[in-house]
Amino acid sequence: MTDEVDYGPLAALIGVWQGDSGMDIAPEPDGIEESPYFETITFEAGGDLQNAETQRLAIVPYTQVVSRKSNGEVFHHQFGYWLYDAADGSIMQTLTIPRGVCLLAGGKATVTGSTTVLEVSAKAGDTTYGVVQSPFMEKFAKTVSFSHRLEVTGDEMSYSESTILDIYGKSAFDHGDSNKLKRVG
Repeated sequence: MTDEVDYGPLAALIGVWQGDSGMDIAPEPDGIEESPYFETITFEAGGDLQNAETQRLAIVPYTQVVSRKSNGEVFHHQFGYWLYDAADGSIMQTLTIPRGVCLLAGGKATVTGSTTVLEVSAKAGDTTYGVVQSPFMEKFAKTVSFSHRLEVTGDEMSYSESTILDIYGKSAFDHGDSNKLKRVG
């Protein structure tokens, strides 16, 4: 790691964020469940690292904890990294959820004035930006693709995620999550 880290567009993320206007649209065997939620996402300045002595990546580890408004119960816990390659301007998001699913999504960031937009995606079967899942998930709740758009302006953030699933006999179900958050620390 170096003393001077160029976090580029990821610098806008660093901090603790909370939001209570989230909506989870999830598949159920007999239809769709809509669950309002609140959450905390913590992004940390993780420094940088070097790959194969030529690529330098700025790293921002994060943890996301999501709870149902109806009962306060945690129903989603995720951790991963946001990565930035200043040499080509690319960004990546890695994530792991405790259902036997991991992914690496890639894309680009745009910065316009005080607004930063991060957009990444991944597809099952892609050898670069892809999805890895357990045999059970592959058979019964396959993640086909993932896309994530995150927008930060000052201390306000909004995001939308789309996870396309083959589940409960439904092909290409769009499992969506969205929320608006404020930086609290």
